[in-house]
Amino acid sequence: MTILYLHGLESKLNASKRAILESYGAVIAPDLDYKNNLDTIQQTYVNYKSEAIDYVMGSSMGGFAAYHLGLAFNKPVLLFNPALVKRSVPQNIPKFEAASSGFGQVVLGGNDTVVDPSDTLTFLGQQLKLGFDYHLHLRAEMSHRTPLELFEEEVKLFFDYQKIVR
Repeated sequence: MTILYLHGLESKLNASKRAILESYGAVIAPDLDYKNNLDTIQQTYVNYKSEAIDYVMGSSMGGFAAYHLGLAFNKPVLLFNPALVKRSVPQNIPKFEAASSGFGQVVLGGNDTVVDPSDTLTFLGQQLKLGFDYHLHLRAEMSHRTPLELFEEEVKLFFDYQKIVR
């Protein structure tokens, strides 16, 4: 099993979180330059479309990219505080021929001051009407950064659900 993990704007996948993901499968975690590449999503799709990607995950800006790449690859997504509505740097959103609705687990922090969870909830409500099936986990105690313990818990919940539906 292969997980494509997309980091946020000012972060990278740290060793502890990588170890958690690697307990479920191989991890591809490219170093993305959202600020200087307006086509990060399209380029990531081109770079990995021939890989056997099973899941797409991301946080913040990476959650935004993972949302769109999950649709393109038609794979389940796990998104932490995804910047689905507003972003501090622009990104082009490509139109993918293979795009379809899919499954997602979305984790939102109630104390997030970087990505407004109410904007994300409104966006997800619109996607629900289009057939996007997601589990929404509202974590009142979480801010923008995802603590390791919470990351581990949410990843486990995501994969436990995948065992049920497969």
